[in-house]
Amino acid sequence: MTTTTATNLPTPARQPTPSVRRRVAAWLHRHARFRLALILALPLAWLGVAYLGSLVVLFLNAFWKTDPFTSLVVHEFTLDNFVELLTTSVYRSVTIRTVVMASLVTATCIVLAYPIAFYMAKVASPRRRSVLAVAVLMPLWASYLIKAYSWRLILSEGGVLDWALKPFGLTGPGFGDVAVWLTFTYLWLPFMILPIFAGLERIPTSLLEASADLGGRGWITFRRVILPLSIPAVVAGSIFTFSLTLGDYIVPGLVSTTQFIGNVIFINVAQDLPLAAAYSLVPLAIMLIYLFVARRLGAFSAL
Repeated sequence: MTTTTATNLPTPARQPTPSVRRRVAAWLHRHARFRLALILALPLAWLGVAYLGSLVVLFLNAFWKTDPFTSLVVHEFTLDNFVELLTTSVYRSVTIRTVVMASLVTATCIVLAYPIAFYMAKVASPRRRSVLAVAVLMPLWASYLIKAYSWRLILSEGGVLDWALKPFGLTGPGFGDVAVWLTFTYLWLPFMILPIFAGLERIPTSLLEASADLGGRGWITFRRVILPLSIPAVVAGSIFTFSLTLGDYIVPGLVSTTQFIGNVIFINVAQDLPLAAAYSLVPLAIMLIYLFVARRLGAFSAL
């Protein structure tokens, strides 16, 4: 009879030591909050330095002044820039003109975008919807300057629009406020169509069928069901069109000689930087009020 000694027993295999990478991964897996903070660290740092940092510098410059003799910025606290903005009628007129233009462009984009977005969301077949989506997005692929200069050529004296209207004894509007309005409407229209389309597409078809079952005709269904549910999407699109028009200075310089907020700020940057910084806070304040109202109307949920 043979006996098995302890020395003859098989020795268990040694487990490999986990690598440093695996130990770090396991530790991060157990600490979800630290992992999230590590992922967001770089984007948040960029946001804090490039965006919020520049706004802080802009805010500080608004309370400084420019030496009239040396044209250098004097780092002394003063409210003279804001006093000048409030007491000078030119700045008030430019601000009102810019807000009116932004409102007019926004209203025009809503009128033009809503039927297109409604057709895409509720009427068009999937194939036509795809074609229309590409057609809406295609202008965004072109350069902003190319589109702006194209409208300058269209609206110029003897340009394409004058040539098309000449057989009817008419002429184009030429350069001016109408040209600015037309150019801005063309440029920002896709930014209005897409949010409205997304908002209309989220409206369940069952609600429209229920309205029809209850005797609601087309106009009643639109007025009482579709329009109220699409208001947040419309307001969301208006954030883009209003803010982009409010701060743009290239289009007014190309197709008009009228001054808007962006033009005045651009001119004053080289002449009086603190005054330009103070005036830059005006559209910022307007947009903060606009965003507050948009938030109350539920626009952020439609973005």
